[in-house]
Amino acid sequence: MFIYTKPFKLNLRVSFMKAINLVEKDRVGLLMDISYILAKENINIESISVTTVGGKAIISLVVKNTRKAEEVLKKNGFNVVKEEVILIKLKDQPGELSKVAKLLSDNKVNIKNVYIVSRDGKETVVALMPDRLKKAKKLLEEHGYTIEQHSEI
Repeated sequence: MFIYTKPFKLNLRVSFMKAINLVEKDRVGLLMDISYILAKENINIESISVTTVGGKAIISLVVKNTRKAEEVLKKNGFNVVKEEVILIKLKDQPGELSKVAKLLSDNKVNIKNVYIVSRDGKETVVALMPDRLKKAKKLLEEHGYTIEQHSEI
């Protein structure tokens, strides 16, 4: 799995953003095509996760303008699925992600996808894609995490 992270500052502990997911036949130049199409439209990739399984490329993107990115990618023949992700700021130390994963697991919330968005040595911003977004939000709030809507959605 390849993870690219571009550091950016968030002034909150948890927020929501939309992730764009693509599942395409894996091929040489796929990432180049996607990044070129977005760059041509002046859409910056804030975070990207790419992996391949059984000849398929699974690509998760976080961009500032999801509507425009979705439109441009669909226009160019890509199958786009948008999902909401929770951005959570954690202390950059062993066990912090485990605490969140245990809280959600103990309450029957599955984490479908997780990746690091940024890391500065003191804090790590992690994107979580739970199967039950509202329940995850409620649990995190009940356990002291501040949930805010991210201004870029």
